[in-house]
Amino acid sequence: QPLFLRKDLNQDAIITALRGAGASVQLLTQVRYGCPDILCGWRGQNILIEIKTADGKLTADEREFFDTWRGQVTIVRTVEDALQLLEDIGER
Repeated sequence: QPLFLRKDLNQDAIITALRGAGASVQLLTQVRYGCPDILCGWRGQNILIEIKTADGKLTADEREFFDTWRGQVTIVRTVEDALQLLEDIGER
């Protein structure tokens, strides 16, 4: 598979958990150029999320995106991380 179409093995479970909690999820994998994997909408906020496995590292393009993006972007590694992110946003 081309690099930009690869997905981490935990991606489907994380997306399912986010949607199950009531969040909107849009896949962004075909955007490329370091763009995070998904856009998540929750309680009036939009969050860019890069999904990584427990030991996954950002690529050079992803690192550049994280370093230059002027909005909110985060890394999620587990279903628990994803649900905690939603909880944290709910507390703001």
